[in-house]
Amino acid sequence: MKIRTGFGFDVHRLVEGRDLWLGGIKIEHSMGLLGHSDADVLIHAICDALLGAANMRDIGYHFPDTSGEFEHIDSKILLKKTVALIATKGYTVGNIDATVCAERPKLKNFIPQMQQVLAEVMDVDVEDVSIKATTTERLGFTGREEGISAYAVALISKGL
Repeated sequence: MKIRTGFGFDVHRLVEGRDLWLGGIKIEHSMGLLGHSDADVLIHAICDALLGAANMRDIGYHFPDTSGEFEHIDSKILLKKTVALIATKGYTVGNIDATVCAERPKLKNFIPQMQQVLAEVMDVDVEDVSIKATTTERLGFTGREEGISAYAVALISKGL
């Protein structure tokens, strides 16, 4: 059996007039994230972690923000495509551990739903999707509520 890990990071600016999508769910908030797709920073970080673990470059390489095909796309579709991409090299998702950094909205009540949605998209058990939320204690761009960032680590394997 071969086991590999990967790390992902993403950040998007908060703006008025956009929906806030995190972990594949829409969260009511006064602002949303700006991006070519739905700008779901959590899913984008997970995609990068999976692609990195498989040594398949990054989300921007596979789903460029210069392509009309991906404009306003639901990031759950990108995650599903990412899982299919790593499968072409024989890998399956083992587990995900991710952290979202945001001052507001408070995310703890949304985490179980995010875990369920992401587990379904990746075809893994909900126990294999860990999501945590934190603030930056009002420091930096996140603390000033200018944006939201996310970090993710993925474990993938093949040969089971």
